[in-house]
Amino acid sequence: MNYLLNIHTTTENAIVNICDGPKVLSSLVNSDSKQHAAFLHTAVHHILQVNDIRPKDLKAIGVTGGPGSYTGIRVGLASAKGFSFALNIPLIMINTLEVMAFTIINKISDESALYCPMIDARRMEVFTAVYDNKLNEIIPPSAMIIAENSFREIMTKQNVYFSGSGSHKFKNIIPHLHDSQFIPDTIDSKSLGIFSWNKLQKKEFENVAHSKPYYIKDFYTIKKNK
Repeated sequence: MNYLLNIHTTTENAIVNICDGPKVLSSLVNSDSKQHAAFLHTAVHHILQVNDIRPKDLKAIGVTGGPGSYTGIRVGLASAKGFSFALNIPLIMINTLEVMAFTIINKISDESALYCPMIDARRMEVFTAVYDNKLNEIIPPSAMIIAENSFREIMTKQNVYFSGSGSHKFKNIIPHLHDSQFIPDTIDSKSLGIFSWNKLQKKEFENVAHSKPYYIKDFYTIKKNK
């Protein structure tokens, strides 16, 4: 058996699943982003127990390492590193934007189109990137202030599908785009499992001690007055 535990906590909906190869055996989802930390370890324990899988049976740990919620990134990555170190199994880091695009590519199956996942950040800012149907980067991941002329050049040449929580902002300022170009989905459990399994087969592993999250931009808070 090729048991693989996957953890995703970087967006609104957290996912914990257990896979045998690319096949999802069980999956749990939490839609309250403020409760991702409380959900995670309970979900891991439950999902292993109901499938009668011991931690030592796991072949690797997959985790979305960002971009996205700073708290979610830290929660997921810290837990994944702990499991990887304690069990002495490989750690697989997944770019949230890539697996978001992968999810929509599998759903739409439009080989000529481009795919633009967007994660809501502050105000009119999003974490975003643009990929072709083979996940080649057309525009690399970045933090972007979206405006009416954003992506205008590529949209004149190819059909672009926008997805994720940040795409709602873009839809509001570009009302002339067709509704079918906006996909509310972000990441589903099946795509997360396949994406992680593909990286496992390619042995695309991270150094547990030195792996870093994909923050894209520095974390900041409002300074409190003393």
